[in-house]
Amino acid sequence: MYKKEFMEIAVDEAKDGILNHDGGPFGAVIVRDGEVIASGHNRVLSFNDSTCHGEIDAIRKAESKLGTYDLSGCELYTTGEPCPMCLAAILWANVEKVYYGCRLSDNEEIGFRDAKFDKMMGGRSNLSEGFMEEKDRDLCLSIFEEYKKMEAKRY
Repeated sequence: MYKKEFMEIAVDEAKDGILNHDGGPFGAVIVRDGEVIASGHNRVLSFNDSTCHGEIDAIRKAESKLGTYDLSGCELYTTGEPCPMCLAAILWANVEKVYYGCRLSDNEEIGFRDAKFDKMMGGRSNLSEGFMEEKDRDLCLSIFEEYKKMEAKRY
């Protein structure tokens, strides 16, 4: 069941990331049974790692903390609709539900190529209905707007 407090943590993660110039405004939180297991944010620039998106950072931390590669029973909250790479990682990790704030089109408006890659990879029509749900878009757009005003490196 969706809880706004977890999306607020994802937004705080994204804010930390952009203020530290770690990467784009993408924060994520992994939750199980109403408890935060791990959170993370985009660290592409600070780690020189094109795969270290917010969702990947949170998944890596959650799996390490739990001592497993299987996040069954977990939900993921993220400020931006997951790109194809993150979506694949979420599926491989067995995350059961994804709540996202901003849409792929919002990601595109701030300079990210997620929609392009999503189209190349075939889109999302094969996902189970209800697996991903948009929530609190306005809250997440606020961090995107902050990022848009910054002189941040676009990649």
